[in-house]
Amino acid sequence: MSAVSTRTARSALAALAAGVLFLTGCSSGGGGDEQSETEAKKQGKDISYSFADEAASKGPAPEVEGAREGGTIKMLQRDTFSHLDPAQIYVSDEISLSTLIHRRLTNYKRNKDGSYSVVGDLATDSGKKSDGGKTWTYKLKDGIRFEDGSEITSKDIRHTIERTFAPFITEGPTFLQEWMTGKGGTEARKSLPDGPYKGDHLPDSMLETPDDKTIVFHFKQPQAEVPYALAMSGYGVVSAKKDTKEKYDKKPLCSGPYKIASFKSGKSMKLVRNTEWDPKTDAQRHQYPDAFDVQFGVSFEDSTKRLISDSGENRTATSFTNSVDASSMQKVRSNPEVEKRSVSGYQSYVGYMAINTDRITDKRVRQAIAYALPADSLVGAFGGTGAAEMAGNYISPTLVGHKPTDPFGKIKNPQGDVKKAKKLLKASGKSGMKLTFAYQNAPEWQQFSVAATQNLKKAGFDVQKKDIIADTYYDQIGKIKNGFDIYHHSWGADWPSASTVVPNLFDGRQVQDGAANYAHLKNEKFQQEMDRIRKITDPDKAAAEWMKLADRILKAEVPAVPLQYYKTIQLHGSKIGGAYFDESLHDLMPTSLYVKK
Repeated sequence: MSAVSTRTARSALAALAAGVLFLTGCSSGGGGDEQSETEAKKQGKDISYSFADEAASKGPAPEVEGAREGGTIKMLQRDTFSHLDPAQIYVSDEISLSTLIHRRLTNYKRNKDGSYSVVGDLATDSGKKSDGGKTWTYKLKDGIRFEDGSEITSKDIRHTIERTFAPFITEGPTFLQEWMTGKGGTEARKSLPDGPYKGDHLPDSMLETPDDKTIVFHFKQPQAEVPYALAMSGYGVVSAKKDTKEKYDKKPLCSGPYKIASFKSGKSMKLVRNTEWDPKTDAQRHQYPDAFDVQFGVSFEDSTKRLISDSGENRTATSFTNSVDASSMQKVRSNPEVEKRSVSGYQSYVGYMAINTDRITDKRVRQAIAYALPADSLVGAFGGTGAAEMAGNYISPTLVGHKPTDPFGKIKNPQGDVKKAKKLLKASGKSGMKLTFAYQNAPEWQQFSVAATQNLKKAGFDVQKKDIIADTYYDQIGKIKNGFDIYHHSWGADWPSASTVVPNLFDGRQVQDGAANYAHLKNEKFQQEMDRIRKITDPDKAAAEWMKLADRILKAEVPAVPLQYYKTIQLHGSKIGGAYFDESLHDLMPTSLYVKK
């Protein structure tokens, strides 16, 4: 089993947490019936990210037009934050919070023309590679400090990376750990089983800190996307001197423009200015409000009503991740005064219908399922095009290299092609075969299951529906011997590259309980192609190859049916300025917000 395979099995569970969180949010959120002109223009647009040099990584960030300092912003959140330790952060609301309180070696920056760059955050640039991409070197900026005034040095970066090997770190990303050790998941941890807490360190052949300003990563194989990985919240800097291990998860030392004044889990959080943050060192963040006042336990419906009302303190309110609920979507879209206080865009998640290739071995049967499923009914179930969009392929429009292909006509025939499905099933000699269809017992999936079952029955299947409670859904479909033929799931990329999608979903070396290869696909030819693409040192060229491979897998094997690209719409009060939907965060960007006069 390769190093990559065990890594994905480990991080799949963590990434699933993000997927489950988002899907739960979408189940309460929704969309309208028509796309906005802006969203329509985005379709088919090539997504590109550049790796920035030192000049582009210098602060301060360009001023937001009309911005001013002062005031408090109210953040209405449904879910409390389970983790504040950067190494444990891997879900969307905590990732959004981390933009305000934690810094890492690299970060994303939106440029004036709307494009995005990976810039140096704590580092002077996005990184310098050598040895064919096996070695990446970073230099730290001057004037970077934790909230207690202590200088951030290479010792803190080394400690940040090495503590991710410790057994109490269970939720965050594992990319760097596995690239350095050449091992995956559990095996990678054995390289430093107690982290740095007993005085042990990774050897210089993996991680080197020749001086207080320099960090050198050495990987077993060439890695083209290191700047992306280091921009993850999960690699936010942790103080070597002030690390309290498990306790750090509730009271971390902050390095961003804000620090935590108070946190009552499930109730509230107060963020105030971090006076040790120097805007001259930061190319992306701002520090306009005096404070952020976070209130937990506010449902999507309630936050939508409050923000639509725009009354009292709601005028200076918004949310990290709460989206507009389905029942209010038409009210938002039909009221220009409310709609202009909204931001919208694609989430990174794609919804799929996995086909269990262990149980359905005939490709023609899988093709019949693909043609029969009515993708438009799912989009409608989620509330319309404000919340989702029909997917033609496996790759999200948020990823570099995405192309608007549609191998199974899911966009061309949004209600499915039952005639073609019936013909394929008949040709396979399996008309009338039993098909066990598992789905979450959430309202959206229950609604979709009705339309999907109708089409599948018309195509000649004997459909047996199995609704599963949401709390155990992913546990059940994640078992190799799950007893189901088809079942839906979602996956979101860790960064804007399909390198964190295609191998996770379709690498045959990942077929094990809890892994993301829900279809149990095993194809050595495609596995070899994945290994080849991983060695491409130009990320744009690699992105194009991932897109080609994804479509080849879809057409040749049909292990899953692409159903929908997820989207979101968020509101803010009329006294909030600087609000925009960030295409790298996939949510409203908190770091540019200010309170209007």
